[in-house]
Amino acid sequence: MFRKILIANRGEIAIRIMRACRELGVRTVAVYSDADRSSPHTLYADEVINIGAPASRDSYLRMDKIITAAKRSGAEAIHPGYGFLSERAEFALAVAEAGIGFIGPTASAIAAMGSKTAARTRMKAVGVPVAPGVEEPVSDPKIALQIAKEIGFPLLIKAAHGGGGKGMRKVFRTDDLPNSLEAAMRESLAAFNSREVYLERFIENPHHIEFQILADKYGNVIHLGERECSIQRRHQKLIEESPSPFMTPELREVMGQAAVKAALAVNYENAGTIEFLVDAQRNFYFLEMNTRLQVEHPVTEFVTGIDIVKAQLQIAAGEPLPWKQEDVKQNGWAIEGRICSEDPLNQFLPSTGRIVHLRAPSGPGVRDDRGVNEGNEVTLHYDSLIAKLIVYGATRDEAIARMKRALDEYHIIGIKTTIPFLHCLMGHPVFVGGNYNTGFLENEIDQVSLTNRRSDVKKLVALATALYEQKRTGNLIDNSKISTQTPSERNGWKQTGRWDNLRKR
Repeated sequence: MFRKILIANRGEIAIRIMRACRELGVRTVAVYSDADRSSPHTLYADEVINIGAPASRDSYLRMDKIITAAKRSGAEAIHPGYGFLSERAEFALAVAEAGIGFIGPTASAIAAMGSKTAARTRMKAVGVPVAPGVEEPVSDPKIALQIAKEIGFPLLIKAAHGGGGKGMRKVFRTDDLPNSLEAAMRESLAAFNSREVYLERFIENPHHIEFQILADKYGNVIHLGERECSIQRRHQKLIEESPSPFMTPELREVMGQAAVKAALAVNYENAGTIEFLVDAQRNFYFLEMNTRLQVEHPVTEFVTGIDIVKAQLQIAAGEPLPWKQEDVKQNGWAIEGRICSEDPLNQFLPSTGRIVHLRAPSGPGVRDDRGVNEGNEVTLHYDSLIAKLIVYGATRDEAIARMKRALDEYHIIGIKTTIPFLHCLMGHPVFVGGNYNTGFLENEIDQVSLTNRRSDVKKLVALATALYEQKRTGNLIDNSKISTQTPSERNGWKQTGRWDNLRKR
C-alpha cells in the first residue's frame, strides 16, 4: 500500500478519499486554491500545498502544478477524484511519465472511452447493445439529413467528447436539424474544444441505469450492481438509488454481464461506471463509460458493504480483487440526494455567500458527505455541489422515510440550497411508487409543489437565523424584523405556544 498520496481535488470528494486513506494508514496531501485556503478538505489532510488563484484553470486544472506538488511532497500516487482532471488521458499519462502512481485507469483506457463515437464502435464489436446511430462525426447538414432518414426521428445530436448534456440537442423534425446541428457543434467547441458531434436515435423517457465495476491489474473484473439515476434536471443527476426499482433479477444479470464485457474491451483497471439507457420494454443501450469515481458511489457502498475508494487504492497499489462476482450481494436500499448551492424557487440560479449556520443530520443509516462547514464562503468559482446526503434502509420505504427525516434535520443558513426541492421529490407519488424515468421532472414536477412549501421554508430560515444570532451575540432578535411572513403568519408561532418554548432553548 502507498505511504502517502496527493488528492488532486477539493470539497466533499477530497475528504471522502482522505477518510479512506486514514483508515488504511496512508498519509494525505491536499492541494488548494487561494479561494479554498480555509476549506474543510485542507483541514482534514496531513499536508497542504497551495496551487494558485481561485479560477480552476489557474489551480485545479493545472497539471504541471499538481505534479510538481506531488513531487515536492513525496506523494507516491495521485487520486484525481471526479471532475477537473479525472478523465483527462493526458493527465494520467503525465502522472505516469513523472514516475507517480495514478489511482484510476490507464491513459489508454480513458482515451478509448473518452470519445463516444470510438466507444460505440468498441461496444458494438464486443456485442454490447448501442442505440441506432452512427460512429462517424457529422458536420454537414446534408449528410445529417441522410442519416436522419435512416435512423428516424426523434434523434439526438451529441458531442463526441464530453457529457453533462453539453453539445446535445433533441431533434423532432427535419426542418430543425440544420440549426440544431450548428448549435450543438458550437456548444461542443466551447465546452470540450471540439466541434465533433454524432447522431443517434433518441430514446424517449428512458431509465438511466448505471453499473459500478471494479477491475484489477490482472484481468479480473466484477460489477457491484446498478444505480438508478433517472431523476435529472438538464441532464444533471439529482437523486440516485440502489438498487433500481425498475430492475428485475434477469435484467440485472444481463446488464451486469454487458458492463463487465465493456470494461474488458478496453483492458480497464480500477473503478469505473458503465452507463445505460433502458426503454419501457427493458431493452438497454450503452450510453457511455465514466472512467473515474462517481459522485453517487456511496449508495453502492451502502448496499454492498464494499468501500469503493479503498478498493481503488488497493488496485492501484497492485493488489488483486479480493472478491469474485458471486461474493457481491445487494442488501437493503440506499438513496442519495445532491445538495447544491442553488435556489430551487428561482430557476435554480446559483446562490453564493457565507454559511452562517449549518446543522447536519445524523442518526441510524444517515451519511453526510459534505465539503463545507459553518463559516465557509460559497463562491461561483466551482461546482454548486456542496454536500451529498445518503441514507440506508432495510427497504425502499424505510430509506425514503429516513431521507425525509434527514432532510428535515439539515439546516443550512446563509445561502439557498436544493434541500426543500429534494424534500418535495421524496413526497411525490410517482417517485414513491418507483415509477419514474428521465422525463419525471419535465412531466411531473412544476413550481406549484415547491411554492406550497415556500412559507414553511421561509419560517425555518427566519427562525434559524434568529437562533443563530442569539447564540452569536447573546441577544434574541425580534422575529418580526427578520421574518418574511405576514403578521398573521408570524403570530402563528405565538398562538401555538411554540415561540415561547423556542426562546427558552
